[in-house]
Amino acid sequence: QVQLVESGGGLVQPGGSLRLSCAASGIRFSIYTTGWYRQAPGKQRELVARFTSGGITNYADSVKGRFTISRDNAKNTVYLQMDSLKPEDTAVYYCNLASYGNVYWGQGTQVTVSS
Repeated sequence: QVQLVESGGGLVQPGGSLRLSCAASGIRFSIYTTGWYRQAPGKQRELVARFTSGGITNYADSVKGRFTISRDNAKNTVYLQMDSLKPEDTAVYYCNLASYGNVYWGQGTQVTVSS
């Protein structure tokens, strides 16, 4: 079966860093576009970063220059390095794998940025 296991969330002070990981199993990882989404309380889920199977990355304007998405196909893992964190980054972060006709989601990991 397909499983996506997220890790790396937690509580951090403004200006701090976190690195999220999402390890996938049961899929041909290399053919999937991978991404990170987040959902803050009372808000819609939004795309944070995407890394396509072809190696193209894109970011939400709110995180450009602060977040970096990467992936290791050999480890079936996608990462989100988050630097210079702000309180407005507080949300549940979800990893996502997508190909034509198939979409998979991680369980979500809480990121809280607070002093």
